Amino acid sequence: MNNTPKVAIVILNWNGLKYLQQFLPSVMTTTWSNLEIVVGDNASTDDSVVFLKSQYPQIKIVQNDANYGFTGGYNRVLQHVEADYLILLNSDIEVTPNWIEPVIEMMEADDTIAAAAPKIKAYHQKTHFEHAGAAGGFIDSYGYPFCRGRIFYEVEEDKGQYNQSGEVFWATGAALFIKKECWDAAGGFDERFFAHMEEIDLCWRLKNMNYRIMYCAESEVYHVGGGTLDKENPFKTYLNFRNNLLLLKKNLPWGRSVVTISVRFWLDLLAIMRFMGEGKRKDAWAVSRAHQNFVRNMFKREQSLKNKHGVIPHHSTLFGMYKHNIVWEFFVKKKKAFTDLQQDDFYR
Repeated sequence: MNNTPKVAIVILNWNGLKYLQQFLPSVMTTTWSNLEIVVGDNASTDDSVVFLKSQYPQIKIVQNDANYGFTGGYNRVLQHVEADYLILLNSDIEVTPNWIEPVIEMMEADDTIAAAAPKIKAYHQKTHFEHAGAAGGFIDSYGYPFCRGRIFYEVEEDKGQYNQSGEVFWATGAALFIKKECWDAAGGFDERFFAHMEEIDLCWRLKNMNYRIMYCAESEVYHVGGGTLDKENPFKTYLNFRNNLLLLKKNLPWGRSVVTISVRFWLDLLAIMRFMGEGKRKDAWAVSRAHQNFVRNMFKREQSLKNKHGVIPHHSTLFGMYKHNIVWEFFVKKKKAFTDLQQDDFYR
């Protein structure tokens, strides 16, 4: 009898043939013994599925009938996956052979750990962290996410400064390890997010269920990033601003969410002015559309959300939240690295 936990690596694909060709070979070198590799396809129109069937017949393929985005795509695919641990892995990530072992060892040792992420470094500059996750995710009191190793556009070189594993606020969806029972208990991703910040919402809901989110420094992967939506894409701007407001509304206690969102509206107005000043009119309009969508749906969908996910927090577990405004600290006080922030200024 195999007592090794079953792990399923699940890659969501949408017209990503070039990434499957480039990075599946590294995934196939994974040394975990009780392993299943699954590719979920969001109705790709390239030759992704044909390639998989011909070159990797050992990989399980789950085909969606439409492009449901990151959130809806994974929700549908994972209904067909049975394992003790799920690893939601972006298709544009290169892994190392023993990248799974230290993370599962950490999670197996503590029942309160629901999710974790490895160290995320840049594929094209392997000496540096990568934007989407770096050395573990955090968030400030106004909902702005940042990472150890990356604050806004400032990405640090990995000099071993974050080689200590530990608890964080959120784990990146680029390489998200999660216990299947915790995924099911939390209800998976909220499909209203479509893409971007959905993993922060999931981690926050898990924290409000008294679970912990971890960063494992002993595991390292390399991420290309921006494979689906370029960072300059106005639709990405729209999703980031819209989803950020939804994130706060869902996971903060009601009174605090009202105050925080009110402040964020004013801060987002400054973002609109900055975009206009830089000549990025489409991005400025994207922020305005994000506000319009949020206000229009502020009350309409709340009941369905309660029914689907079942977790409307009566308290908020804030471990890992920065007590101040990271925008002020970064742009005004010029604190460009995570190590510039005082650790006493994080909730514990």
